[in-house]
Amino acid sequence: MAGVLLILLLIMPASAAAIGITCGSGANYTANSTFKSNLASLAATLPGNASSFPQLFSTATDGVVHALALCRHDTTNTTACRDCVASSFKHAQKMCPDRKTGATVYYDYDEVDPLQPGCVLGFSGDAGFLSTASGTTGNTTFFQYWNTVSLRGNAAVVAAAVRELLMETARDAAATTNRFAAASMDSIGGGAPTLYSLAQCTPDLSSGDCLACLQGLVGTVNATNAVRMGGRIFLLRCNVRFEAFIFYQDKDARRVPFTSSIAPAQAPATAPTGHGIKPWVIALSVAAPVALLAFCFIVCCRRFRTRHTKGKATLQEKSTREFQGDHELVWEMETELSEFSVYEFQQILEATSNFSEKNKLGEGGFGPVYKGHFPEGVEIAVKRLDSDSDQGFIEFKNEVELIAKLQHRNLVKLMGCCSQGEEKVLVYEYLPNKSLDDFIFDENRKVLLDWDRRLAIIVGIAEGLLYLHRHSRLRVIHRDLKPGNILLDSEMNAKISDFGLAKIYSTNNNEGNKTRKVVGTYGYMAPEYASHGLFSIKSDVFSFGVLVLEIISGKKNSQECGAFINLLGYAWQLFEEERWMELVDVALPPNGHSAEIMRFINIALLCVQEDAADRPTMLDVVAMLGSKTMILYKPKHPAYFSSSVGNKEESAATRSTSVNGLTISMVTPR
Repeated sequence: MAGVLLILLLIMPASAAAIGITCGSGANYTANSTFKSNLASLAATLPGNASSFPQLFSTATDGVVHALALCRHDTTNTTACRDCVASSFKHAQKMCPDRKTGATVYYDYDEVDPLQPGCVLGFSGDAGFLSTASGTTGNTTFFQYWNTVSLRGNAAVVAAAVRELLMETARDAAATTNRFAAASMDSIGGGAPTLYSLAQCTPDLSSGDCLACLQGLVGTVNATNAVRMGGRIFLLRCNVRFEAFIFYQDKDARRVPFTSSIAPAQAPATAPTGHGIKPWVIALSVAAPVALLAFCFIVCCRRFRTRHTKGKATLQEKSTREFQGDHELVWEMETELSEFSVYEFQQILEATSNFSEKNKLGEGGFGPVYKGHFPEGVEIAVKRLDSDSDQGFIEFKNEVELIAKLQHRNLVKLMGCCSQGEEKVLVYEYLPNKSLDDFIFDENRKVLLDWDRRLAIIVGIAEGLLYLHRHSRLRVIHRDLKPGNILLDSEMNAKISDFGLAKIYSTNNNEGNKTRKVVGTYGYMAPEYASHGLFSIKSDVFSFGVLVLEIISGKKNSQECGAFINLLGYAWQLFEEERWMELVDVALPPNGHSAEIMRFINIALLCVQEDAADRPTMLDVVAMLGSKTMILYKPKHPAYFSSSVGNKEESAATRSTSVNGLTISMVTPR
């Protein structure tokens, strides 16, 4: 199919999700055409044919319509295969309406069950659509997705291992009659986990064509992508995938030994014991300094444990019964947090000079924030809970339980906490450039943010949110994303902060959750949350869209813009009238970046759609931000476009301040 509209990672029913879809461009079919009736016939029969285990593959030609459906061969659930193909048909017809050049859909169940296989569906009126020549039909449907988190270990070793594993799996798949294989690889070294891989072709391909198709995909895995925590690449007729967890059900998966010429550094060889030197002499000469080093290490560790509350504590070990007013809290955490410290209050007093005013950075809803220094020279930001704040105490507990378990370069690092009597303290890494709103809304400082820096900040926030929504061990909805909660480090890298209002969500509940108490900041709240208390990952997507528009324009969403009550309507009108350059911050001359800025405005407007179902996921967003060639679909008018909504940040119903980006916001329903 020539010329395609590429739409990635669009939301689907709760049971599964389309991780990618391409829509062919060209003539549309009419309502009463033969093409439409034949397509309806294929949509009714192809899912059942594809679910005929063990083939799980079907092709069909019906007049002017040609179609192909492929489920993963390791599935034993033929009903799931049939449902997957049927859902793919429905989604393709919804997202690519009336397209005679058809669509290709990649469908998966990862959000529900990583072991539940997905499927691939393609259909078109193109007579050559089902050609198997070289296995390259469908090159225009090329799709790839990479985990944003990198694998541990030596990068060169990990990259070599991933490529070797994928190539071996490709060879295995091409050699089988069903053109499917799975494999694993361990013993890579350097702390890298066991890797799992899968390769598959449509079974009508010859062995040679299958291998050529798969090798073409593996050849696109560059050094950057090979060290990711996982990734997948699709063509219509072949696909490969690797992960750091087992995601297939193939009991015959082969274990591939790591044989790359790139190997981890080896320990120096033991000196020979010849030339008259007795083995016991060598043993003593080695044992003595080793024993001395071990003794010194133990002494140092014990001193460190004394300074840092007796070592790398777990909150389980530190479990105590605390009282806050009339509230009794049994504070327990089951997981050991190896990089999390529980500090003594005396340490905090020394670090902040007894919470002196000269060290005070500001005041937030949680309480005051202070800069501090540990004796080792480490700079910290200390949030001290107001003693009369019941809500703040709940947020304190929530933040400790959440962010201590989250590790990502675009999340602020919580170093530890302190709980002693009524004193509740959170200790963060100190970020010298404070929060994003100190730059984008300051007439003097905004000039320091050129487009490259703003772009990097936007992408950093997106990757941090993607980690929260999809890749962290907890699936987290932030619920208070705004410029004041984006910190900037010394190199202006963005870090999401303030998890006091965050919620863990279930991957089995994509429809969202409901609360009677709406918390957050008006102006960044999705309409379904502000009006009805409904929140989901799409609530964060809405907030992200507002953020992007503010970063590009240098204007607050809460201020009136022209004839509009907020920035969203103003931005959409300018975009519709192709006057979007008027939205761009005057401190930000385009300098050749105009096309990229327009793309980012388009993406932001997609994020602030009124209906949550029309918004992309953060997986969509990261893919769209990372591509300069992907054709974006046109946004509808945004939320809050024609009606007034209480979105003033400083309204009586809102308390929201920004102090080194460590803030808490609360609102109550109106």
